[in-house]
Amino acid sequence: MKLGFHISIAGGFKNVYKRAKSVGCQTIQIFSRNPRSWKYKKIDEEDSEIFKKQIKEYEIAPVFIHLPYINNLGSADDILFTRSVASLIEDLRRAEKLNAQYLITHCGSNPDLEKGIKRMSMALNQALSETNNKIIILIENTAGSGNEFGYKFEHLQDILSELDPKRTGIVLDTAHAFAGGYDLRTEKGVNETINKLEKTVGIERIHLVHLNDSRVKLGSRKDRHWHIGQGEIGKGLEFIVNHPALKHLPFIMETPRSGVKDDLMNIAAVRKMIRNS
Repeated sequence: MKLGFHISIAGGFKNVYKRAKSVGCQTIQIFSRNPRSWKYKKIDEEDSEIFKKQIKEYEIAPVFIHLPYINNLGSADDILFTRSVASLIEDLRRAEKLNAQYLITHCGSNPDLEKGIKRMSMALNQALSETNNKIIILIENTAGSGNEFGYKFEHLQDILSELDPKRTGIVLDTAHAFAGGYDLRTEKGVNETINKLEKTVGIERIHLVHLNDSRVKLGSRKDRHWHIGQGEIGKGLEFIVNHPALKHLPFIMETPRSGVKDDLMNIAAVRKMIRNS
């Protein structure tokens, strides 16, 4: 098991290493650019070389890139859909330049669930066909807000069924799963959720766990992350961290952060949950 956080790229990729080291990251997640804008700058070669050297020396792996929030790969709007696919292709190329192994995307939204799922599969296949690299795209389950799909594991199963299994997989976000209706508060609930994952997407398709507590109630369909062990999931996170189907995976936290102290508090809470046997 490797633990890490989403790390800011403010000031350049060369600053990621110091931030990651300060909170004990063994794995990291970053954006390759501003997550709330379509605009982006070309990756500076010197900056990226420093980043890659530092990450290798500190043995931080794997490296996950997260796609910007503004993308909607299932959109019913043709302009937004086309723009989102182009953005995905660009980030696949940026991920390769940064020596990342994975690119994470949220599921999209569409008032027509079936059409949204089909459009997302089409978007991912188009992007994969236009980028000849080894980056694996991971689809993240959602909380299910508004017209968002991906809050049910069956949605992920339908998307993945149309994709190359060697280049695609999923991220299991605990806060999103809980908000989507999967009860993770007890050992029984966690086991039932894992069994559901096995029957739908398959455990082998999970490459990462986003370990987040939830500030909102079960089935709320709202995306509200909270500190480890202090939210509505609480002790249930201990059963997730130690579950034999998941404990070999990297775990990345996207918990609230007002400073380094919050990250240190959360990583300490997870370490306390980990059983030796």
